[in-house]
Amino acid sequence: MNKNTVLAWATFIMIFVGLALIALGAFRYDDVAGWGFAAVGIGFFANAWVFNALKGRV
Repeated sequence: MNKNTVLAWATFIMIFVGLALIALGAFRYDDVAGWGFAAVGIGFFANAWVFNALKGRV
């Protein structure tokens, strides 16, 4: 696997984990913890966006 493949897999995994965290925040926790899970899920999306932008440049 080259570096672009590794970044692609990292992007896919981070999007999956971000969706899972947002789903946990939306459907499992109805109190303040739900907002925390959703915020961390959005952070995972931001990191996945950076990884996707780095493909071909590193």
